[in-house]
Amino acid sequence: MISMIWDKEKYNKIKDYFFRNSEKKYLEFNKKICNSNYPMIGVRTNYIKRVAKEVAKTDVLSFFLVNENKYYEEVLLEGFVISNIKDFDVVMQYFNKYLDKVDCWAICDMLCSSMKIVKKHKEFFLLRIEEYLKSEKQYIVRVGIVLLLQYYIEDKYLNKIFEITDSLNREEYYIKMAVSWLLSICYIKYQKETETYLKKCKLDSFTYNKTISKICDSYRVNKMDKERLKKTRR
Repeated sequence: MISMIWDKEKYNKIKDYFFRNSEKKYLEFNKKICNSNYPMIGVRTNYIKRVAKEVAKTDVLSFFLVNENKYYEEVLLEGFVISNIKDFDVVMQYFNKYLDKVDCWAICDMLCSSMKIVKKHKEFFLLRIEEYLKSEKQYIVRVGIVLLLQYYIEDKYLNKIFEITDSLNREEYYIKMAVSWLLSICYIKYQKETETYLKKCKLDSFTYNKTISKICDSYRVNKMDKERLKKTRR
């Protein structure tokens, strides 16, 4: 795509590309739903992913030096570049630094869903996740929860997830919503185990009721189970 070594001139070509492909209606839509403090250009995510995939093939270290992180799309681009890097050590070097730039649910969730490298290093990342969950920053905690959702809902980690959600005593809205999302997917994949957990869980009422709502919103849950669950709302 672009020369292996990045400088400001080459980097500005990416910004020009984003501005040329911006859409006013999409910009206004994104501003309303993303709740980010970064100004937005209004380019669709598929354009950003396309660029990130190519950037990851170049000298990414020089790219990180020139990336301005001024716009929402630039921050998202850096996250996608990190998730496309094959070298595990380089990924971790920049992933942890990047977390401080995550300021909304959209950046968090798209970053986590693109971090396929977690699949190959689950035990390592689980330790990291436990550290993220201790953070005072809402979106770093959410990163930990969404990583669990994306890569850990399986037999081996199910009880660990329940242990985490029971002990995670946080008041922030986007943390509570992530927990309810996580547990709703647990229910879809492990109905019996998750329903047993919900009967004795320590979740606050808001998170519990949101979990029930998200389960009932799923087309993968039958009507009879939905009706039964609705009766357990607090």
